[in-house]
Amino acid sequence: LDAGNRWGRTNDVTYIGYGKSSLDKVIEGAAAMQGRVVKGDQNPDRGSFYRSDQFNFAKIGVPALYIDGGEEFTGADADRHKAKAMAYVDTDYHQTSDNWGPDWNYDGMIEDTLLAYYSALSIATEPIAPTWNKGDEFEATRLKALEAVK
Repeated sequence: LDAGNRWGRTNDVTYIGYGKSSLDKVIEGAAAMQGRVVKGDQNPDRGSFYRSDQFNFAKIGVPALYIDGGEEFTGADADRHKAKAMAYVDTDYHQTSDNWGPDWNYDGMIEDTLLAYYSALSIATEPIAPTWNKGDEFEATRLKALEAVK
């Protein structure tokens, strides 16, 4: 989980790295349990996959989930929540003003945390470890690492 969604519940969730590994099915299943849809990186030009904490796993061949908040807010205040989320990115993200506030709505964070929990439980109970999709740039590294431990 990268940043916590402090604005409210969403109909979607962002998965940075969507389309790269078998983890797509895991996150899709967990999101479906919540009645949500999975979307890939909404701003791929920013290179989030290659700048994120999970990238160190990818470099050694291990697929990992990078879940970020959704953008389709629910409820009567959906437009206001979306405007606040966008303003946050423009003015507060990674700035000294990026602090907790008493106006935070934890519903989205709870929803995303449960999504991560369901995903982790699914991964932990599968007999086969996650794999990169055929032809992905990290597949060869994974296969080489698995050969080394045989």
